[in-house]
Amino acid sequence: MGVLRLELPTDPRWVNIVEKNIEEILTDHAWCEQKAATNAITIITNNSEHEDLVTDLLALAKEELDHFEQVHHMIKKRGLKLGRERKDDYVNELAQYMKRSNTGSRVSALVERLLFSAMIEARSCERFKVLSENIKDEELSKFYRELMESEAGHYTTFITYARKYGTGIDVEKRWREWIAFEAQIIANYGNKETIHG
Repeated sequence: MGVLRLELPTDPRWVNIVEKNIEEILTDHAWCEQKAATNAITIITNNSEHEDLVTDLLALAKEELDHFEQVHHMIKKRGLKLGRERKDDYVNELAQYMKRSNTGSRVSALVERLLFSAMIEARSCERFKVLSENIKDEELSKFYRELMESEAGHYTTFITYARKYGTGIDVEKRWREWIAFEAQIIANYGNKETIHG
């Protein structure tokens, strides 16, 4: 899957499911952006000694909140409602994998959290691409194309810092393991009108 190196592409027919419930996909998407901002803040909180990481993740968190606002604006503009926060089973499975894989050191914990974050951004980026190329709604097609480019930048930020601060860890090998694990679990998704569903 090009630069993202995902093993299993999303079936474009997933967009047919999405189109039946635009309110649901937008609500789910809004909360994904909120969680992404929260995740960036958590990484900052736990790794505040890395000035460059803090600087870049502050910018990333602001951008994710801006995306949350953009999705919320789209929801209001269409006369829809922002529903309650949705559970994200896909992200929860990745989080369990991250917890099982953490060997306990601060470096390991940081690398795992960064790779977990990169994985989510990579799949979100891929899903936005599929949406932008297949959704019939022209406004949403353009919207998702713009967000896709931003998500790709976030993926790059996380993977770059994993490589930078992963002292003593074979980050490339670990990333290949993440990609393989993600391919196993994403095979069970793609049948709901949510970003990762």
